[in-house]
Amino acid sequence: MSEALQSLLDLLDLERIEEDIYRGRSRSAVVPRVFGGQVAAQAMVAAGRTVPADRHAHSLHAYFLRSGDPGAPIVYNVDRLRDGRSFTTRRVVAVQHGKPIFTLSASFQTYEEGLDHQAPMPPAPDPATLPTGEERLRSYPHLPAETVERFLEARAAVDLRYVDDPPFGDYGTPREAHSQVWFRTNGKLADDPLLHVVLATYVSDMTLLDSVLLAHGRGGWAVGDVVGASLDHAMWFHRPFRADEWLLYDQQSPSASGGRGLGQARIHTQDGQLAVSVVQEGVVRVPREH
Repeated sequence: MSEALQSLLDLLDLERIEEDIYRGRSRSAVVPRVFGGQVAAQAMVAAGRTVPADRHAHSLHAYFLRSGDPGAPIVYNVDRLRDGRSFTTRRVVAVQHGKPIFTLSASFQTYEEGLDHQAPMPPAPDPATLPTGEERLRSYPHLPAETVERFLEARAAVDLRYVDDPPFGDYGTPREAHSQVWFRTNGKLADDPLLHVVLATYVSDMTLLDSVLLAHGRGGWAVGDVVGASLDHAMWFHRPFRADEWLLYDQQSPSASGGRGLGQARIHTQDGQLAVSVVQEGVVRVPREH
């Protein structure tokens, strides 16, 4: 396991401070606030620790309410909304400086047989044939060295490979509102289904709004031609998967309007299983010229 992955796992390992109350640490992201994927992942850890081990996460729905302060701890309060025969529901509120910054509802289910179908996996190149994240980032001379290093530090725990140029790599001309990324953790994980859900939740917030930027030829936060933040986030976990094995994150944007952009995505295992569906809306604003 890489040092960066172990550091991430330590970050996600919450401290229990009271019944159904947990405390997590924070750290800076590419932008000077807590990375939304970190808060969502920590909230899933808090929810999962109040659920029987035989009930696995099947969905989450979350709202980002305020920017997180990377210099302060985050307290996660868990409400046990329902414990049914098949389903368990939890609500988590993340608090900093006495105010909620994030809220999440998650549902867990015991395994059962049922109808089974899925959308086919889209075509994508083998991840082994693609440049690594570091190779691709260092190939763009227009990116300041400081920006590159911040990206590499923020993503060091994950092997994340773009199929095509990301928005910040080739911008200025609108492209199809579609982006593909292969990802896996930089090291093996324990055989804990919740852990793999948590890591996928963490990564899912990294690139989902890229497709919004592509549609308008914007480079994004790395080049400063838009400002924005995640507003809400939803995930449905359809089938078992491992976050330490290659996953294809196929993303698109059906709409942007009113200063907001919507991203939709499907995560497939390398052998073609549809594992996760994801939807996120975010603020995407073009800075005003003075």
